[in-house]
Amino acid sequence: MVRAGELLEWAEFAGNKYGTPEEPVRQRLEQGLPTLLEIDLSGARQVRQAMGDDALFVFLEPPSWEELVRRLTSRATEPPEVVRRRLEVAQEELAAAGEFDVTLVNTSVEDVCRQMVMLINSYQ
Repeated sequence: MVRAGELLEWAEFAGNKYGTPEEPVRQRLEQGLPTLLEIDLSGARQVRQAMGDDALFVFLEPPSWEELVRRLTSRATEPPEVVRRRLEVAQEELAAAGEFDVTLVNTSVEDVCRQMVMLINSYQ
């Protein structure tokens, strides 16, 4: 699919390739259905290049850096090196927040989901 140009966005991570097939997204949009992609910064940049102003880009921001660190470390599901790398990536992503159209602060899953639904409904 990568070679055939069939992905809207894609990335390689830990030796695996991940991506979003373009055709199903385009079909949903042609039907007037809102389509939500949960993608990283690289994916968002690829989608912006492919779709331009036809997409709304939403950045999910932690309430604070300290809270992000607390969330990642309190899980105790990943080794310290993985947490360190994720925090490095988070710094890069936070620095790019201005590239997005809207920023939502992720105070809780319930709150940010409610905000996202309201945002999607306001654009239909």
